[in-house]
Parts: sequence; structure tokens; C-alpha cells
Amino acid sequence: MGFFQDLGFGPRDAYYPDSMKTLNLTLQYEGLFDFDGLYAAIIDWAKNYGFLWHEVDYKHKVPSPLGAEQELKFLMTKRIDPYVVYQINMHIHIYEMLDVEVKVGDKIKNLTKASLYVKFVGTVVLDWQKRFKKGGALGKSLSALYKRIYKHEISGIYWDTLVYRVYNLQHVVKGYFDMQSKKYAFKGYIGEH
Repeated sequence: MGFFQDLGFGPRDAYYPDSMKTLNLTLQYEGLFDFDGLYAAIIDWAKNYGFLWHEVDYKHKVPSPLGAEQELKFLMTKRIDPYVVYQINMHIHIYEMLDVEVKVGDKIKNLTKASLYVKFVGTVVLDWQKRFKKGGALGKSLSALYKRIYKHEISGIYWDTLVYRVYNLQHVVKGYFDMQSKKYAFKGYIGEH
């Protein structure tokens, strides 16, 4: 064993992982909604908070008499500094999807009738450029030391901020489906208006 591993700092230090996940937040909805509007709401949220939005996966299954089934996976990333990156994974599973024409006033609007399940998971990724891993044994030992020294800042600032970002995204989607309460409990928690 090396000098740093004897002191308890080493690549096998499982207490300080390279990433920290938030809680899994979910949402279920059944009814009419504007599918394109949902896409736009998610993309607008990502742009407003400086996240890059990627559609990672899109599956469309052959429709049955009840309707089509779709699975969508989005990845939103934001580089915070040279060491930390935020990632938000969003998985949308839509069942019994049917296109419906609805008359609103004197206009006909195309909406989607479906049941859907949405899952949100945030991840704080540390050393996303793998600078410490490229440094060999010394780099891995320094990585463990850095994580141990700054563990309160990592969990208290980075992780906490991402948790409230994920809550905010869930709130935006709930608002789109008109499922939220009148008061958003976490609004302004991280000092934003």
C-alpha cells in the first residue's frame, strides 16, 4: 500500500463517490394535454437555467386499439466549474396515446389523450473531465483527499442546489398539467426570483 492509502486516502475510498444522485421524483398524469407544448416547456426550463438539453432516446411502439406507447429520455447537463457538472435525467413513459381534435371556441386544436409517467433524477458529477483519474495513483489519492476536505461544500452547496433544481423542473411540469398547488414551497430557496 502507498503512503496516501495508509492514511485512509485512496482510490478504494467508497465514502466519497464520483457522483451523487438526488431523490427520484415522479409524476403521473392521465388526460388531455398538448404534447408539443410539454416539449417546449421542458426545453424552455432548460434554457432558462443554463442547461444543455439532449434527447437521448425516443421509442414509439406500434399502436394498439387503445393507442400508441412512447418512451422519451432527456438528459440536461450544466457545467458548474472545472470539477462539477449537474445532470438531470428525465424519463417519460406515455401509454394509450391518442391524437384528439378539440374545439376551443371557434378553433380546432390538436391535443393528445394519454396516461403518462415521468421520472426525474439529478446527479452531481465530480471530476467530470477525469483529471484526477488521468493522474494515476497520486491523482486518485488527491481526488479522495479533495472530496474529503470539501465534502460539506459538495453536499451542502452543489447537491442541495441540484435537488431544488429538480424540484423546480417537476413543479414546471406539474404546472403545465395544472396539477400543482397555488403555493410552491421551494420557490426562492436558493436565492432566485
